[in-house]
Amino acid sequence: MSNPRERVAALRAEIERHNRLYYDQDAPEITDAEYDRLFRELQALESAHPELAAPDSPTQRVGGAPAKDLAAVRHDMPMLSIRTETDTEDTGAANFDARIRRELDLGPNDPPVEYAAELKLDGLAISLRYENGTLVRAATRGDGEVGEDVTANVRTIHAIPLRLKGNAPEILEVRGEIFMLRAAFEKLNRRQAEAGEKLFINPRNTAAGAVRQLDPKITAQRPLTFCAYGYGVMRGFRIPHRHSELLDAIEAFGIPVNKERKVVKGAEELIAYHAAIAKKREALPFDIDGVVYKVNDLDAQRDLGNVAREPRWAVAHKYPAQEEATEVQAIEVQVGRTGTLTPVAKLKPVFVGGVTVSNATLHNEDELRRKDVWAGDTVVVRRAGDVIPEIVTVRKHGPRRPEDRFEMPTSCPVCGSPVVRVEGEAATRCTGGLYCKAQRKQALLHFAGRRAMDIEGLGDKIVDQLVERELAKNPADLYDLDEAALAGLERMAEKSAQNLRGSIEKSKHAELHRFIYALGMPGVGEEVAKILARHFGSVANLMTADWTALMADKEAVRKDNVQRKKRGEPVEDVPLEGIGPELADSIAKFLHERHNRDVIERLTRVVEIAAPAQRRGEGGKTFVLTGSLAGMTRDEARDALEARGHKVAASVSKKTDYVVAGADAGSKLDKARSLGVRVIDEQQLKELLKER
Repeated sequence: MSNPRERVAALRAEIERHNRLYYDQDAPEITDAEYDRLFRELQALESAHPELAAPDSPTQRVGGAPAKDLAAVRHDMPMLSIRTETDTEDTGAANFDARIRRELDLGPNDPPVEYAAELKLDGLAISLRYENGTLVRAATRGDGEVGEDVTANVRTIHAIPLRLKGNAPEILEVRGEIFMLRAAFEKLNRRQAEAGEKLFINPRNTAAGAVRQLDPKITAQRPLTFCAYGYGVMRGFRIPHRHSELLDAIEAFGIPVNKERKVVKGAEELIAYHAAIAKKREALPFDIDGVVYKVNDLDAQRDLGNVAREPRWAVAHKYPAQEEATEVQAIEVQVGRTGTLTPVAKLKPVFVGGVTVSNATLHNEDELRRKDVWAGDTVVVRRAGDVIPEIVTVRKHGPRRPEDRFEMPTSCPVCGSPVVRVEGEAATRCTGGLYCKAQRKQALLHFAGRRAMDIEGLGDKIVDQLVERELAKNPADLYDLDEAALAGLERMAEKSAQNLRGSIEKSKHAELHRFIYALGMPGVGEEVAKILARHFGSVANLMTADWTALMADKEAVRKDNVQRKKRGEPVEDVPLEGIGPELADSIAKFLHERHNRDVIERLTRVVEIAAPAQRRGEGGKTFVLTGSLAGMTRDEARDALEARGHKVAASVSKKTDYVVAGADAGSKLDKARSLGVRVIDEQQLKELLKER
């Protein structure tokens, strides 16, 4: 072939075909020497004809120049985490199926729910963005909202196509797992040993570390692979109706998808899949720590929605934990973000559950006493997936001298503040509140989070410096920072300081539920924060609340409702539904702590907090969303409705006030019509949202 352009195109196609055969299908057709000759010919042609260079060429997999840092990437669609079902028995699958049926409002005579079942790979979650068929960006999950740009590193992974096969869509974002085969890991460690280098601990950590290297050439030396399990933003692509069909389409574009996936129906088939994979788990060429079940119908997925950062329509069903024995060398105390003092056993390192474990939580003083753990004891350690390792039991007692008995400290080991243990609570807490240095960093990061005050640019490295330099001891101090102070931080250019200062200023206007969530009260997530915002309507009302009286009123309403039901009378809304006595007690303690009250008072002087436009019980309606909306996402519609005091439910019932039907509306539209529920379109929804 005399035309260099044609020869380059032919070589690229041929080399990528052999890459797929070798890395994805384990069925090579040519020898390594023959492959190398093709590769060298392509390199020579691209060198002689620089105008033919392309980012999707196989030669780009060798790795470029090291990066100074991994740039932040904001995901266009959040990368959600999967809720873990800790019940490893059959009941774990059965309970999930029962919950899905209940949330979809399915009766006992309705057909079984169809699920897409797949393996839970043990690696690093990654997002791949293809534009017009070419890989343009790869990013880690990060916190789900913002990840790290690892495009240069991911280009070195042969299992990931640089260009898609067939008629690729305008935009296709694929989510999946980068991991390492056991055989490849063992080969890598043999190579390390022969070179006299440090051995790697386990496949998962090795894969994650390789992807996050600053030097792509190092990543290229690690034998990584990839499997897709989901999707993000898509444009110019006819989306199938089922998750399994979408994975088939992704696979048709040349992206690896695990072969062990299966479509099953109902709880019995979920249980059978879990058992079948358990039998072949050890024979798999890679590590897994469970399986994942997903509602297969994509419309049903959208209807079920998400709770916090987890989809309601999926669950990870783990396998029983792995256990090993080791020695407790010491017992120390760690202080968490919420001020909880946790005793931690320092262990003689032991390999368990796929990682080397050197620390294990003892949870609290009561748990430590119940298990009777002392330094010098031989204990059984359990680890399951990403769960923090814990001590199951003591196998053999050590010397156990009286002077070695562990005692919980009377003051915080970090800030020196007194510690307290309130009667009825298992936790011992530092009274330093937001002033304790151990809590500051996480408190500031939480306060600035996307779902909280949304202070863009305030990441780990900046917060570390603010705390270490005593520039921010609590969230209120953030609003006293000027551009000069920010510009003085390491790696903070003048423009970056201006942007961060601007983001801090922007956060001075916040919705009440975001402000409440940003405070980081123990047990108060996004949903609880919304409940509090709707009920109290202002920070002042929240701060002056009599929680003892509120809980008494709540219980009285519950009892009264029981009698009303017996008489056939309508029941009243239960105040603060979803907040029980224990959580109420936790909230009260946080709000009554002097340091916390001081910080909140300072914050309310600088932050303009918008109360909910309409509170539940004062005209709030129940909505159900179905189908695709053109002018907003389903999450945006949900947020807008909830901000006005309305409730968004997953299924249609007689209590539903409105069903919002978008394009390709599903069975919920039919049910709404059969029940006589009012159906509105997107334009009517927008008009309703404008009303106060």
